[in-house]
Amino acid sequence: MAELPAGDDDMSLLRPPVIRSAVGVLDRSLFRKTVNLAAAAVADRKNISAWRQKLQRDNALLAVERIPGVVPHPDQALASQGIKCLLLTPKIKAGVPETWTSILQEGVTSKEVGIVPYDLFLDYDYWSYEDVMKSLLPPDLRDEHDGIPAGFNPAGHVAHMNLKEAFLPYKKLIAEVLLDKNPAIKTVINKVANVGTESEFRTFAYEVLAGPDDMNVEARENDCIFRFDYSKVYWNSKLEGEHRRLINVFQPGEVVCDVMAGIGPFAVPAGKKGVFVWANDYNPESYRYLGENIKRNKVGQYVRPFNQDGRTFIQEAADLVHAASANKEYAVAGPNRREKRRQHPNSNTAGNSRSRPGPERKLIPPTISHFVMNLPASAITFLPHFRGLYAGREQLFAPHTGTKLPMVHVHCFAPKADGDASLINVCERISAELGVGMKLGEAENAHEVSVLEVRNVAPNKRMFCASFRVPPEVAFAARS
Repeated sequence: MAELPAGDDDMSLLRPPVIRSAVGVLDRSLFRKTVNLAAAAVADRKNISAWRQKLQRDNALLAVERIPGVVPHPDQALASQGIKCLLLTPKIKAGVPETWTSILQEGVTSKEVGIVPYDLFLDYDYWSYEDVMKSLLPPDLRDEHDGIPAGFNPAGHVAHMNLKEAFLPYKKLIAEVLLDKNPAIKTVINKVANVGTESEFRTFAYEVLAGPDDMNVEARENDCIFRFDYSKVYWNSKLEGEHRRLINVFQPGEVVCDVMAGIGPFAVPAGKKGVFVWANDYNPESYRYLGENIKRNKVGQYVRPFNQDGRTFIQEAADLVHAASANKEYAVAGPNRREKRRQHPNSNTAGNSRSRPGPERKLIPPTISHFVMNLPASAITFLPHFRGLYAGREQLFAPHTGTKLPMVHVHCFAPKADGDASLINVCERISAELGVGMKLGEAENAHEVSVLEVRNVAPNKRMFCASFRVPPEVAFAARS
């Protein structure tokens, strides 16, 4: 059964019906609704815009998302003559002049407008996901659990939900509505285990709530295309901003070591801007898709994939980069898109030799500028492996050269706390793993750590990115 929501607010007429039919059953026909409104029929079509402005200033126009303000006259004969109406707020009644504003009354008197009844027909397609779920889920359930379950993590055509236990009886219903209201989504899944606790590769058990069990997805992020099997690798679209932030820090020609690279959300876009990346992931499936995405985005000159334990890869990457530099390995940087357009035979500058720069060889430098460690559940425990990173190679860095020791960007979780308590907690954990005292401050300062909150993971859990330069006593220590 459908029932009109209670309330004296006239705008409640435009809310969806409250449906209490059955748990898990979606009957779209129950969302059909006719709203009795009034409309101002404008006698002269040329005056529609002028009257619309008048009634907007008078707060008499209906202003509701996805409902057009100008509609054909409800009388088909007049509509065929091009007569149009302006929909009015529910407080204005066609047969009750006392509800008309003074401007409407003047318009009726001058015969510029007429007030007519108008039946507005709404159905399931009109209502948003939030509208529908508010109608279907019991109010006490919504109130107790902070509203409706609206959030999901998109991965291509897949919507990944993490439903609270209280909503599980409605999971099929929720997924069906979500599918209806998000045309790009074809499959809805729900996580049934915690990422990072059930699998060392950060994959998770899931159940399909709606649509086909098709986890082969294509995602676009930071001007790159990624394809992968979402059931076999880690991907989180909520981290796109964090990916972009660090990619913007990396400079063309630098070397970045991505210790937990996944399928390449840091590495591939960085390679696209001319950054050399040694990209590693322990998950064989991630390594496979990383290689495919490197080829797909044509960054093979800059990004090299590896499939190793990140602990051993930290020092090995430093050695490999040094060897590549000693061998004078390089990438060939050709013209960018703008330069290619200028070189086109039809371009006005095509005959100008100065507009045709030749390919440039970009040599790999001998040292790594940045380490990225995006494994927040455990990345901090990898820090002891920086001890001896550049043992015996002090001459590569200041004060012997202008090169600074690498900047480490390590992601981690920490409990929510007042003030700087969470940030200090992160610094203390880093100090314990490095065996060197580190304090909260600016990353460019010796023995200081800058800690940035990335996002809320849970009500009492935050994700952070801690950045610091490898201390000399760590980098140049003897290797064990």
